[in-house]
Amino acid sequence: MPDHPVDRRDFVKTAATATLGAMIVPRRVLGGVGYQPPSDTLNVAIVGAGGMGMSNMTELLGENVVAVCDVDFPYVERSLAGRLRSRNGKPPSEENLKLRDVYQKAAKYADFRELLDKQKDLDAVVVATPDHAHATVAYHAMRAGKHVYVQKPLTYSVYEARLLARTAKETGVTTQMGNQGHSMEGTRRIMDWIRAGVIGPVREVHIYTDRPVRYWAQGIPRPDPEAARRAEEALQRSRESGVPPTWNMGTVDRAVQMAMAANPQTPPQGLNWDLWLGPAPEVPYHPAYHPFSWRGWVDFGGGALGDMGAHLVDQPYWALGLTQPTSIVASGSPWGGSAKEPASFPLATMVQYEFGAAGDRPPVKVYWYDSGMLPPRPPFLPDDAPMSTGDGGGGIFIGERGILMYETYGNNPRIYPEAVAREAERVPTSFPRVETGHEVNWAQACKGQTTASAPFEYSAALTETMLLGLAALRAGYGRKLLYDAPKMRFTNAPDADQFLTRVYREGWAL
Repeated sequence: MPDHPVDRRDFVKTAATATLGAMIVPRRVLGGVGYQPPSDTLNVAIVGAGGMGMSNMTELLGENVVAVCDVDFPYVERSLAGRLRSRNGKPPSEENLKLRDVYQKAAKYADFRELLDKQKDLDAVVVATPDHAHATVAYHAMRAGKHVYVQKPLTYSVYEARLLARTAKETGVTTQMGNQGHSMEGTRRIMDWIRAGVIGPVREVHIYTDRPVRYWAQGIPRPDPEAARRAEEALQRSRESGVPPTWNMGTVDRAVQMAMAANPQTPPQGLNWDLWLGPAPEVPYHPAYHPFSWRGWVDFGGGALGDMGAHLVDQPYWALGLTQPTSIVASGSPWGGSAKEPASFPLATMVQYEFGAAGDRPPVKVYWYDSGMLPPRPPFLPDDAPMSTGDGGGGIFIGERGILMYETYGNNPRIYPEAVAREAERVPTSFPRVETGHEVNWAQACKGQTTASAPFEYSAALTETMLLGLAALRAGYGRKLLYDAPKMRFTNAPDADQFLTRVYREGWAL
């Protein structure tokens, strides 16, 4: 709970809903239309500002960004500089100029713990670090009484998802996961249609994405100078013998090791590598990890399912009222490293979830495909209709009367056959819409002005389902795991329970 039961944080949230009379001066008196008085402004810190955190900060420029926390400020400032460059002869936008000014004025911290200890005016924290640090920062922020917005996936492990959901309930802070599609029109229209039963009972959903292809590497070995040295020696022996190497996967892995060895393993100036690692295992710095490409490495990310599941699994999870699966089966291409000691996620994976019946909803099977793999062509889809668009991902609800297809974030929902689509057009817009952006929705909820779109009560359960797919992948390809959600364990595979949590580096346990 907060250290001070009645302080500015409580006032900001209460002022929007309580009848305070003269304590709040009307906006029209202070500054005319659109003016936001200080009592309605949230003091926010951004933790992890070089990537998605900068986009979050941009969306929250209407609030008071008082602090920025990052372990690599040179990278943050390069990202900001990219936004300030002239494009096609046009100067930077007013929004990006304001972003620069806000960033320059904000207090700077490298360690989020120092931020929470010293920034006494702080109301709320945005967590946009790599996945492996999400739960650590969010947990301590909530315990300090701060509202939190956490990028997807909410956590690195199932245990952490449960912990954050419980902590949010105990502390009463306002929470949101950064799956922005949850607030968008497409997802809300899907809710209208599925709840109206337009396509009939749904027993199958197929979900797909082109990640990690075109975005980051997976299926590759960990950077290892010793392995690179052995690879160079093997290549030299091949040259001396006059026999060219056979280009099997072992040769490819050795070539990758040699290429990675050409990069420095000394952290660049300004990067605090120890803080970047946080709770993760202690491994030497390499640019294959930071920035951005950490998503493909088992120590730091969740591969394509962890990265994109919140934008694609969200729609069927919500619309069909799913909770936790009763069973999971996963398979994929080879791990980077080895199955026993994986370094990076497989280049391509498939996961099958089974969900039990609930109320009038029949049992549902949900299938996940990544790296550009597509499911079998569904019924009702016209021969000339594409399965996938330039968006790179999507999903298909398969109902008894038709199918509902959507793209990433729930965008561009559409129904086949045409007769059922015409019925769908007549379904009224009944599900609540979010009139602001996802981040602004959270900020308004922090002030008591609305309800958060994707609070941890919901998003932790969604994250758990996503991460169960990764646990099944770790447990062994093709192995059917039976899941006891109330007890958070696999009933037929106790050896796989280890993949529901993680081993924390000393001093970082939750």
